[in-house]
Amino acid sequence: MKKAKSTNSRRKSQRKSPTAKPYWEMTTAELREATKEFDQEFIGETFRPATPAERARFEKARKRGRPRKGLGSKTISVTVEKRLLAQADRLAKKLHLPRAALIARGLQAVVGEEVPIG
Repeated sequence: MKKAKSTNSRRKSQRKSPTAKPYWEMTTAELREATKEFDQEFIGETFRPATPAERARFEKARKRGRPRKGLGSKTISVTVEKRLLAQADRLAKKLHLPRAALIARGLQAVVGEEVPIG
């Protein structure tokens, strides 16, 4: 009968050797040997240009923030009664939405209906 493979999530290249010690347990000589790769100067000169796939991955990771919708977004400060905010948070959690999306839905419902206020 075959033995099930280990479900270790780390790749082989990331595994530490069985004799590796944590830095705080190393002698000065062992620590010097383990960190000598960081003593090189001008290491940037050994780099190669990124491949198109690497460049695309970098650009994707570099983009921050929310995806742009419509004309973009604007951060505002609004005061909301604590109990109402708690209710809104519970509903947002139940609907698996962020609070901002729930508030946006509410605003769209009111503005879309063009209900006269007052």
